[in-house]
Amino acid sequence: MKVRIISGVTFALLMAFVVWLGDAVLAIAWCAVSIIAYIEMANATNVSAIDAKGKRKLNLIETISIVGIVIYYVMIYVTRNPLYEMMTMVFLLILTMVVYVFSFPKYKAEQIMHSFFAFIYGPVMISFSLMTRMMSNGMDDTSMYNVGFFAAWMIFISAWTSDTCAYFVGVAFGRHKLAPTLSPKKSIEGAIGGVVGATIAGGIYGKILEYYGIFPGGGIWIFALLGMCGSVVAQIGDLAASAIKRNFDIKDYGKCIPGHGGVLDRFDSVIFTSPLIYVLALYFLG
Repeated sequence: MKVRIISGVTFALLMAFVVWLGDAVLAIAWCAVSIIAYIEMANATNVSAIDAKGKRKLNLIETISIVGIVIYYVMIYVTRNPLYEMMTMVFLLILTMVVYVFSFPKYKAEQIMHSFFAFIYGPVMISFSLMTRMMSNGMDDTSMYNVGFFAAWMIFISAWTSDTCAYFVGVAFGRHKLAPTLSPKKSIEGAIGGVVGATIAGGIYGKILEYYGIFPGGGIWIFALLGMCGSVVAQIGDLAASAIKRNFDIKDYGKCIPGHGGVLDRFDSVIFTSPLIYVLALYFLG
């Protein structure tokens, strides 16, 4: 538990630092995280085969996808146009299918589908946190303290506050199982506690921003809404990650974060809150 807490706090502080810096630093950091997330999911879903020594080696499909992740993030940072990002995904799929066709039957259709799913699930979903951070409402396009700076924190506030509150409320009051087959320890009471906790945390954050005149008038309710909605999808993301692990009979996605597992084990809820907070922030704040 001690290792888990120390590594969790260290990782959270590191993430907070790169989100605060934003710009190219955040883009590079999120690109690196996305590559790790892709490899973890690709390994979990058997995109590459295990050799005689029990190790996995990147195959051509995975290599193309990793290059695609880098290009995808470059498109986000340079163009800031969703059209180019969408076309990057489309061309990645086409190129992967070209490899599949002209090397047939070296790769199976499941490998192609699992690889593209790994690309969407990790890199694309996580990229919305970068897009949220880069949002602008015309306050000052040259300033790091724009609307995206304040909205981006809600991705982590809603996800990690929800996880924490759900855990402690579940331990104290949990009686009814939420999803016994997927996660026997999770309870309905804990889930409700997570939603309430994230809503309150969002409201407090909104109140602070409202007090300092950053989002005057209604800020508390907007951020409380972001916290509530973020908590709901964060918990779905947590269960979805557990479902995939159980389906492929693995305990953790990786080992890069001591006490937590892999990037996907730590980001399972953030992966789902990122696109939702982006859309809500775009509507209410952008």
